[in-house]
Amino acid sequence: MEWISGVAGGLVLVLVLSSILRTLVVPRGLYSSLVFRLWWLLRRLLRLTALRGGYDAIDRVQTWLAPLMLIGTLATWLAGALFGYGLLLHALSSLSWSTAFREAGSSLFTLGFASDVRLKLSVIDFMAAATGPVLIALQIAYLPTLYGAYNRRELEVTLLQARAGEPAWGPEILARQWLVDTETALPELYRAWERFAADIGESHSTYPVLLTFRSPRPYRNWLVGLIAVMDAAALQLALDPRVAPPEARLVLRAGFTALRDIARALRMSFDADPLPDTPILLTFEEFDEAVAMIQTTGFRAERSPKDAWPHFRGWRVNYEAVAYELCRRCDAVPALWTGPRDFPGEPVPPLRPADRRPPHPGRPQVPPVSG
Repeated sequence: MEWISGVAGGLVLVLVLSSILRTLVVPRGLYSSLVFRLWWLLRRLLRLTALRGGYDAIDRVQTWLAPLMLIGTLATWLAGALFGYGLLLHALSSLSWSTAFREAGSSLFTLGFASDVRLKLSVIDFMAAATGPVLIALQIAYLPTLYGAYNRRELEVTLLQARAGEPAWGPEILARQWLVDTETALPELYRAWERFAADIGESHSTYPVLLTFRSPRPYRNWLVGLIAVMDAAALQLALDPRVAPPEARLVLRAGFTALRDIARALRMSFDADPLPDTPILLTFEEFDEAVAMIQTTGFRAERSPKDAWPHFRGWRVNYEAVAYELCRRCDAVPALWTGPRDFPGEPVPPLRPADRRPPHPGRPQVPPVSG
């Protein structure tokens, strides 16, 4: 019985140490089953409190997911270490179960009230005494990294609000630029979001817990914003390829590469090299309506919607499936062109502010977007 207890204790400690290293130390986005199982459990428990609500109720309860994840992982690691060291102490001595776990807890939290003179247990006591403070120190050092990445992410999402609305939508980005004659700023936007995609791909695949951090405002979301910018770039390349800036291709490449990096960290399956004519969930009718809306702003397309559709689909097939699945798992705001969710509700169109400029006969009047 003692050797079974010892083997089980050693195995538990190896699993705990592996999870800690994968989550906090190794900068490569290694998969930790403990972290993702905890994410799965907490997300579903929180959703039980908002079963009859739509997105607003889901957003309110899921705001607590990130802090609960941080506290839950720390508590799980400490509990696992306590359990593992308790099993080892019981296996290597004549201590009762209660005394073994009491001594393990005393050493783990450096209290020292259960220390003893037994030499053969000193090594385990010292290891437990080092584990607790080191684990807490790593978690404390982990938080500034997370919040630094979070602040960089939310800055770009906030800056996008004036260009894409809330929630963001790709056609709305193009429409607003032509409405206010700022279409020459699109290359700069694509460059900024190319760097943003690279940053997101690195940080969110290395620290997947960042996916649980929600934006300060319910209708802002980094993933929805990235999809919107990529859709705007794909629309411009499909409709007017000779005028579209080269930065549009670069942001598309950076965007779907970042999404795939995150998907790999989450062990999501996807087609890494889809054919351009692979079917997508977005329909031609939705695409045609969006193009018609953009054209009312003064946008002049080289291609007709029918001719542009295969080109747009060829771009979107690279990221649609992964983006939709990430939006579903993150319970992102159900913006247009971002796929289904696990909660009921219709897609939310972007809110466009009223045009307060003096009337002008040559200025287009674009109706609000409907869901």
